[in-house]
Amino acid sequence: MTTFDERENAFEAKFAHDEEMQFKAQARCNKLLGLWAAEKLGKSGAEADEYAKSVVIADFEEAGHEDVVRKVAGDLGNLSTAEEIRAKMAELLPEAKAQVLSETD
Repeated sequence: MTTFDERENAFEAKFAHDEEMQFKAQARCNKLLGLWAAEKLGKSGAEADEYAKSVVIADFEEAGHEDVVRKVAGDLGNLSTAEEIRAKMAELLPEAKAQVLSETD
């Protein structure tokens, strides 16, 4: 194997790792958003955890994150707006990334 092949394999491995970390961070962000929304809905404990899981699953409906926003906005109704939910997602993403990175150390 040549040096070029080794570098190519290393770049491919790094890309795969980065994509996996991004996926995990986004899933964690969705979970945190679900817990935030559950609190607004008056849910706690196992009920809040189940709701958060449903938010994570909602992200698999279509590409992008609008499916999550739509689900949470629909569930919250007048308790929140889609803009507030998007802002909360943006606020939670760095926290989610930090949590995922701390788990891999």
